[in-house]
Amino acid sequence: MKAETAMSLNRQPHIPDPDGFYEQLIDAQRDLSDDQADMLIAKLALILANHIGDRAVLAEALQLARHNTLATPSQG
Repeated sequence: MKAETAMSLNRQPHIPDPDGFYEQLIDAQRDLSDDQADMLIAKLALILANHIGDRAVLAEALQLARHNTLATPSQG
């Protein structure tokens, strides 16, 4: 059994080639309907949440994402 270690949300840039990853994320949504693109992002979030596994980190990430979303003017 793997020992659990306390983890905290990394808020520093950590993705090598972030522009390349963003391009890959956009490409993954190409030719999808809006509903399919939303589903892809939701599935990606759940896959990555499972990979992270630490509920405290996930709770912090959810809180940060919600705060950032509410602070951003909606487009529509």
